[in-house]
Amino acid sequence: MIYLNQDFTVTPWEVKGEVDYNKLIIDFGIKPLSEDILNRLRKHVGRLHYMLRRKIFFAHRDLDWLLDMYERGENFILYTGRGPSGHTHLGHMIPWIFTKWIQEKFNAKLYFQITDDEKFLFKHKLTLETVKKYSYENILDIIAIGFDPDKTYIFLDTEYSKTLYPLAIRFAKHITFSTARAVFGFKESNNIGQIFFTSMQAVPAILESVKQGKNVPCLIPLAVDQDPHFRVARDIYPKLGFYKPAIIHGKFLPGLGRGGKMSSSIPETCIFTIDKPKDVRRKIMNAFTGGRPTKEEQRKYGGNPLICPVYQYFYFLIEKNDEKMRKIFDECRNGERLCGECKRELAEKMVKFLLDHQKKRENAKDMIERFMLRD
Repeated sequence: MIYLNQDFTVTPWEVKGEVDYNKLIIDFGIKPLSEDILNRLRKHVGRLHYMLRRKIFFAHRDLDWLLDMYERGENFILYTGRGPSGHTHLGHMIPWIFTKWIQEKFNAKLYFQITDDEKFLFKHKLTLETVKKYSYENILDIIAIGFDPDKTYIFLDTEYSKTLYPLAIRFAKHITFSTARAVFGFKESNNIGQIFFTSMQAVPAILESVKQGKNVPCLIPLAVDQDPHFRVARDIYPKLGFYKPAIIHGKFLPGLGRGGKMSSSIPETCIFTIDKPKDVRRKIMNAFTGGRPTKEEQRKYGGNPLICPVYQYFYFLIEKNDEKMRKIFDECRNGERLCGECKRELAEKMVKFLLDHQKKRENAKDMIERFMLRD
């Protein structure tokens, strides 16, 4: 089911409010990442990625099964995606950065789905031409992450449909409208393309299996809002003769305002990969914080980093060193760190991060076709 209540909303198309991830674990029927699974991962990769150590990736479906298969000698593929309704912002990059690490550690192939059809169907003001433009803009950001060009396959649903559609209708035949309505809350006003879309999102998990003519395990790193698609589809994979894909779920990078994930619909609380340094600095300096109203109160009582998006940006993206991260937390709590100082530090590090990314993004313009899957 999708999650809708008075406190927060989590659907594949909308996330609002302060998300309670413990409630999502229960209501989505997913499992928290246990120390046993993390220890098994350590045996294969050594030091865990900071997003695992910090529980930014916090839950899973069948990751233990995937590790069983890997330890028996079966390599797995990766699958993730992007819905191109606008420019890429930092929140979109969190699963990609983590996926790149998995690709490196396990030498895994990656199928990267660009769901241009979904955004056209669900965003009523977007034309297909506009969505396609955003698709190729977003692909530059994906390539700039540093995925292996020899093991990464990017495709747009509308351009790779000759391959995708015959497989998608096999899923569609097993998904009733009553199921789709129960999981996604569809009404009679929803267009039939929206109702069909889950079938398209299910397909990339089996592309390698179809290619090799044998079952190949698949791991899907995703933000937790995308889980409902696979709650529907995972029951169907075995009916079609395929393994269920394993899933690992990530949390949302918050926006720079008070509460809620980063969203393109609130641009002043959102940092885009194409933002200029002056805009990045302005947005961060205007951000909500967990600090006190005055310098004196901050020194006396300390701040609350747990509700502070400035702290969260260090935590999710900028500061990889856990000891330094704890130092930032403690300095905020005990009043040593003032909000203005913290914002300026984040702004300069964020500008450096983005300038490096933008350079790689520019270089990616000459590499697009090396990554693309074409019918």
